[in-house]
Amino acid sequence: MSCSRIEKQMMPYVDGRLKVSEQQQVEAHLAACAACRVRVNEFRAVSGLLDELPQIEPSGAFDARVRARVAAEPVKQSWWALFMPSPRAALAASMLLLATIWVGSRPASTVPGDSHNVAVNPANIDPNDLPVLENYDILANFEPLTDLPQPVQGDDSDEPDNNQSM
Repeated sequence: MSCSRIEKQMMPYVDGRLKVSEQQQVEAHLAACAACRVRVNEFRAVSGLLDELPQIEPSGAFDARVRARVAAEPVKQSWWALFMPSPRAALAASMLLLATIWVGSRPASTVPGDSHNVAVNPANIDPNDLPVLENYDILANFEPLTDLPQPVQGDDSDEPDNNQSM
């Protein structure tokens, strides 16, 4: 057995906590190795000195005080805890992501009531519909307006035009 392996078993050997087979191996090594034998004798001396010290009995309230101090300590969370969302937040975020993907993957023409997807061809606009359409911002090309007759100029140029006072 090597000295490094015996060093790991010295304290259990001194305390008498080794199995019989392990104890015999340690004793065989100690009989052959003077350095390990000296070290075991030093551990026995320290252990004997510690056994001579009086036993200190804690007070009856010792446990209660220790538990109270431990409970009063603030809980220290690691910085990884910041990245761990609550289950509710994770569920809400995943549902929002799924809804966004679902809405984004739908074809644009199937969205009901969406007037932005309807293409307006200026050549197909009926001039009779222009008074209805003038309130909406859907005319992108004003070319159909050139086909309309010019407004009639009145003979009275002295009267202000009240219709254009907006």
